[in-house]
Amino acid sequence: MGPTLDRAQFIRPIAHRGLHDRNAGVLENTGPAFAAAVEGGYGIECDLQPASDGTPMVFHDRALKRLVDSDKLIDELSPAELAKLRYRGQDTPILTYANFLALVGGKVPLVVEVKSDFDAPKAGFLEAIAAATIAYKGPICLKSFDPAVMARCRALAPNIPRGIIATDYTVHNWWPNRIDTARAISLTYLLESREAEPSFFSYHVRALPTPVTRFTREALGLPLFTWTVRSERERAIAAKWADAPVFEGYRP
Repeated sequence: MGPTLDRAQFIRPIAHRGLHDRNAGVLENTGPAFAAAVEGGYGIECDLQPASDGTPMVFHDRALKRLVDSDKLIDELSPAELAKLRYRGQDTPILTYANFLALVGGKVPLVVEVKSDFDAPKAGFLEAIAAATIAYKGPICLKSFDPAVMARCRALAPNIPRGIIATDYTVHNWWPNRIDTARAISLTYLLESREAEPSFFSYHVRALPTPVTRFTREALGLPLFTWTVRSERERAIAAKWADAPVFEGYRP
């Protein structure tokens, strides 16, 4: 097992991509969403994608166009080019990981997702994440859907708690061209976790409960987050079968 996740810090509601509300003009993974989460005392979950030089940027999608007026992929642009962009309809910039860490400043726990399409990370991306995370003064952990990414983070930042995100890939496979049937089963049952030595798992709320999540939580004693909790039904599932919800659309 990896370094222990501090339950006193992390076992609380975690605001998915910050405490965002698009109807109120507060967008995901932005400074206002993170400030709102801090004000509410919630933990923060965010996403990291690489710029063209590997600099970690706080953004969920690889393509910019859902939230920004650009047809580019985020890893096609340099940090300087990304700094000139604004979220659609706002004067809100895309944050670097360094910006984000400075903004939160240790006030609430951070659950940082390293995005991956189950391919080789851009050169320098994981190294930059590890260096910034090690230097950060506050409760923080890393996670990814890709066990290989977490295995690499284990080598780069061995004392930082790390986790693996999973779902029932036989039902919810968002990478059909990269994850075949055999690997879908392997990932569903967390069979690729050994090299990462995870400190926790985070499992899709719509797939809970499963025998493997019950085993990791009840037999191994590892914390279990669940995502993304939105409805009353999902809140009940999270309360029974997980330790902390990664939530959006309501205030716990």
